[in-house]
Amino acid sequence: MIDRSLPLLITGAAGFIGARAVETARKKGYSVVSVDHAPYFHERTEHRGLDFGEIVDLDSLEAWLTERTQRLGRAPVSGVIHMGACTDTTELDVAYLTRVNLEYTKMLWNFCADRAIPFVYASSAATYGEGELGYTDDESLTPRLKPLNPYGESKRAFDEWALNEEKKGHAPPAWSGFKFFNVYGFGETHKGKMASVIRHAFQQIREKGQVKLFQSHKPGIAHGEQKRDFVYVGDVVKVLFFALEAPLPRGIYNLGTGHARTFLDLVRATFKAMDRPENIEFIPTPVELRERYQYFTQAEMKKLGAAGYAVPFTELEDGVAEYVKQLIRTYN
Repeated sequence: MIDRSLPLLITGAAGFIGARAVETARKKGYSVVSVDHAPYFHERTEHRGLDFGEIVDLDSLEAWLTERTQRLGRAPVSGVIHMGACTDTTELDVAYLTRVNLEYTKMLWNFCADRAIPFVYASSAATYGEGELGYTDDESLTPRLKPLNPYGESKRAFDEWALNEEKKGHAPPAWSGFKFFNVYGFGETHKGKMASVIRHAFQQIREKGQVKLFQSHKPGIAHGEQKRDFVYVGDVVKVLFFALEAPLPRGIYNLGTGHARTFLDLVRATFKAMDRPENIEFIPTPVELRERYQYFTQAEMKKLGAAGYAVPFTELEDGVAEYVKQLIRTYN
């Protein structure tokens, strides 16, 4: 069980999923240590009014953990939700991704393993690449997965490292990694080009009454019929806290809905939520993205269900409607 006398440590706390995790932690009565680039907490206006508790700059976290542990004579936090990462799938600087996504996560794993602290972290569906081996969260497949970009490889590499550490007997007492599929919801505007299609569609509809979607460049798949497993951020955070509080003993899990939907479904739901007529233009996918573009993703969700998670996931149309409502309240 989580020791409520100590705070939760949440990394990426000024980010999309991290901020929603802080919000949920506060509603549940936890105290929080929020980790991110310190300026983000003030610059990202979507998070205005959210109580982040004690703020620690991500570059100072390792020193903070060491100093606080020495001062208290025990671990200074009750659990870690590690959402902090570079999530840009177009980032090509392998050294940067290795430092930020791999080595930083290893540091937190080691801290939690050495001090018996539960650890929940973000992996990614980008580890699956084109899905040659399917979208099953069978851990034995981890070394064979072929991500389409360095971001996905940085996440796959940590998953493999964690599994090897566990085999050596060096793991947190409860740990879980989640392969997020296409997460959408309020608080992602700062992600810019990496924000969900819903966020971009909302802006385009407001400004021009039209949405632009990528054409299909794959035989047999019509424009707009590319499919993703879109999962609402509120559902994601519910799963993270289930993993921490149940807790999940160990393992790497998919986190999607288990049902792929088309980009046309997504955009039509956005038009409907905004009460605007559909107006969609299909444009060529940039050449530099075509080789790395996924035409289908769908999470196999049996493993999480078998672990005891039985809460239904939000239907796409309901999640889009709720998200659009929040965007209208904030930006109109």
